[in-house]
Amino acid sequence: MDKKVIFVLGSNSFSGSNFIRFILQKKFFVIAISRSKEASKEFLAYHENQKEVKFFKIDINKNLNKVERLLRYYKPKYFINFSAQGMVDQSWKWPSDWYQTNVISQIKLIEILKKFKFLKKYIHFTTPEVYGSTNKKIKENFNFNPSTPYAVSRASTDMHLKILNSYYNFPVIFTRAANIFGPYQDLYRIIPKTVISGLRKTKIRLHGGGESLRSFIYVDDVSNAIFKIMKSGKIGNTYHISTNRFVSIKNLVSIILKKLELDPKKYIKNVKDRVGKDDKYFLNSNKIRKELRWSDNFTLEKGIQQTINWIKKNNNFKNFSLDYIHKK
Repeated sequence: MDKKVIFVLGSNSFSGSNFIRFILQKKFFVIAISRSKEASKEFLAYHENQKEVKFFKIDINKNLNKVERLLRYYKPKYFINFSAQGMVDQSWKWPSDWYQTNVISQIKLIEILKKFKFLKKYIHFTTPEVYGSTNKKIKENFNFNPSTPYAVSRASTDMHLKILNSYYNFPVIFTRAANIFGPYQDLYRIIPKTVISGLRKTKIRLHGGGESLRSFIYVDDVSNAIFKIMKSGKIGNTYHISTNRFVSIKNLVSIILKKLELDPKKYIKNVKDRVGKDDKYFLNSNKIRKELRWSDNFTLEKGIQQTINWIKKNNNFKNFSLDYIHKK
């Protein structure tokens, strides 16, 4: 094809969908792949501009041969992989499912990608959970110390890719992002869940009292970072994508409730903590800032307001099941 082609696996994910919306502005043609059917417009960030997107419903656990055929036909230079079996709590109940999707099937995919010389960069969108809980800001070479089956599954594939790069020059680049949020995010995540609970005047449950510390980063800043990594990142390297502001979950929820003109003391309920939950993720993002001249442009407050506005505009969320968002 004459067009600039990019493959996005996990296209229906929150981060993947937003990245497609971002990359379409750069005149790319996107092959979008997800194991779920094409998402409804409420959760598909690029729904308004799909002329340059071709979507394929493919489960990598079952139909990797279809991915291989698409690769042979389109010959992309860039392959961005957002796909993973998520949900930390559930990974304790059925760990074999997580290892099947996040390790076995991912490695089978990588074996296919190894065949193709036209592939210039494979961007592996992974997670800071491979590090476990950290008490100080950590750089990209920090040792892995995963504490859940989900995190173990991600760390395993990361390590496999690392040795493939070392011994076979496989063109992988790793990205690890802080807690991402913004419009189109799954409603059971902490920020949209808090917004909906606040709008419905119901209490938000905080695991362990909300003492965990996190950096929250707006999704547009993450998409911009991935684009810069795709274009100028160094093969074999890892890049942390994070703000320099860290807040507790309790403080985060308080910020949201105050924006909704609610008293946090009346709308917060402390509940038992989750098994294996990491207390802190402190990512040092100096590398991407210096090497690729990236910076985060959205403050936490601005991003939260954008998310509130998006939720309010979607009337169907007024009757959305609170049981769904709270059971996750």
